[in-house]
Amino acid sequence: MDTTDQAYRAERHYSWPRAGSDNGESQASVEPRTGTAPPRSHRTRSIFGYEWAPAALFLFLDVSFWALIYGTISFLRGDAFYSTPLQFFLVDVLQLGVIVQAIFIIGGYSRSTETRSLTYTAEHILAITTALAVSSLLIYVAATFDQSMKPSRGVLLLSFVAFLPLSIFYRRAFAGRIANSAANRAFLVIGSGKVATEFYEAYQRSSSRQRLEFVDPDGQRLGERIAGVGSPAIEGNCKDKLANLDHHYSGVILAERLERLGKDLVENLVRTQFHSARVYTLESFYEAHWRHVPLHAIDPVWPLQMGFQLARSSPYHYLKRLFDLAFSMALLVVFAPLFAIIALLIWMEGKRESSSDPIHGSRRPIIFRQERVGRANQPFVAYKFRTMLMNSPKEPGDIYTKKNDPRVTRLGRWLRKLRLDELPQLFNVFRGEMSLIGPRAEWVRCAERYEKAIPFYHFRHLVKPGITGWAQVNYPYGESDEDAIEKLKYDLYYIRNYSLTLDAMIVLKTVHTMLFSKGR
Repeated sequence: MDTTDQAYRAERHYSWPRAGSDNGESQASVEPRTGTAPPRSHRTRSIFGYEWAPAALFLFLDVSFWALIYGTISFLRGDAFYSTPLQFFLVDVLQLGVIVQAIFIIGGYSRSTETRSLTYTAEHILAITTALAVSSLLIYVAATFDQSMKPSRGVLLLSFVAFLPLSIFYRRAFAGRIANSAANRAFLVIGSGKVATEFYEAYQRSSSRQRLEFVDPDGQRLGERIAGVGSPAIEGNCKDKLANLDHHYSGVILAERLERLGKDLVENLVRTQFHSARVYTLESFYEAHWRHVPLHAIDPVWPLQMGFQLARSSPYHYLKRLFDLAFSMALLVVFAPLFAIIALLIWMEGKRESSSDPIHGSRRPIIFRQERVGRANQPFVAYKFRTMLMNSPKEPGDIYTKKNDPRVTRLGRWLRKLRLDELPQLFNVFRGEMSLIGPRAEWVRCAERYEKAIPFYHFRHLVKPGITGWAQVNYPYGESDEDAIEKLKYDLYYIRNYSLTLDAMIVLKTVHTMLFSKGR
């Protein structure tokens, strides 16, 4: 059995029957996830212990401080004119709506987001900057139709400049208390078999920091360790634990076959879902907390489930094509000088290489062409700036670019870090072969290899490939079949949650990647 089959079979052991079925960077100091639960008291839970509390708090602070800042600066400067108080109020609400949407997209209202991390801070700055641009566009477009409106650029800019550091400050200030409230509570995992053990091992490899408590619905493995020495002991009294969820647990995770749960327990879980706490299937937990789809949840009819945003009649499908067309045309015009500069640099570097190494060095081609797989498995020719030596030797069957690959030129290394080598693919987007956002367009040879080794790999071809995508911004550059499996989980998450909100999040993360040179 090859390594791909081993990696896949290690995860795929069962499928849930579906009857209707941040990459967090938590750095909070918490108790080990493998230890025994600390002694509990029945004291009143801290307000931060409620799932909705951080979102409500940050939304209240954002609304309050924005209204205070914008109102104060407008009053002090006095150079903005609105014909009525209602007009001023509507403009204020419009800006606030854009701000809230931008912060929501980057997870600024989620209790699982590590708001003290450098990554989040950079994304927050990008989100507020984007909100400023969108607000300005909307307000000044409205002002062209209503001559009584005379918005002030100074008021708008100063308000956003003042709001930005303040909104970051109180998120960082409350992050510790939110993390501590979560650390004192656990997830109750119902299951004690192989599936539960594999979930525990996946949880240990993740960035999640909350404890896990395992209960055996049958009581057959009480006292045993879920995954050997150092892992949590399997407990019983499932019914009593469900009755005390509100005091001790963040939610319930089902890691057991439905037929082992019993009718009474299933009914209890349904009541819990609607009255007490969130009940997750493994698939929904992976999606909500780790933003990818576990491969063991996939079966041949997976795309036919309810809840898919991607559909033949989806309005966003057509809207996205309009966006692709408009933005690809605009970006081709804006980046035309950069195209010329990069082409000249590649030509000059190739000239130096050809003089020092006549066999491998070459000034041409500047644009590299390669057959890739598109939507519905349709092949097309993708364009990229050449970043590697031509005619360079490689091992038979080697289809990956390795870290510090000697075939990559010095200029090519920088183009890859900044993702500028992908710019010629704007022509593919304009022609409708690709989208700006979607799964990576794989080389035909790679796709054929993956489809033989990875079950359901073909599902990623339900959408057009993109220049950037959810897998590209969440997982490092792939250089093995195991990496292809991991990236497929993110691609399937994108397909399931296909939406404007997710695309906007990918755009912000892509800009962050380009600014901090995280490509390869």
